Amino acid sequence: MHAVVVPEDEARVTAADLIAFTGEHLAGYKKPKSVDFVAELPTSGYGKVLRREIRDRYWLGRTRKVGGG
Repeated sequence: MHAVVVPEDEARVTAADLIAFTGEHLAGYKKPKSVDFVAELPTSGYGKVLRREIRDRYWLGRTRKVGGG
């Protein structure tokens, strides 16, 4: 699992901090293995996060979008 995070302006958080926090509060299979920090998430005109656009960035160059390569 991978997390994409938009930190608040004053937040000084690291990927290790977030992974540790989620490990304490979520089931192990929900804990991210890596974290990317971005300035903003793509949204629709209605303000909903466009998850497909986020995912597409990580699937570039792969022949399948489910496991393997």
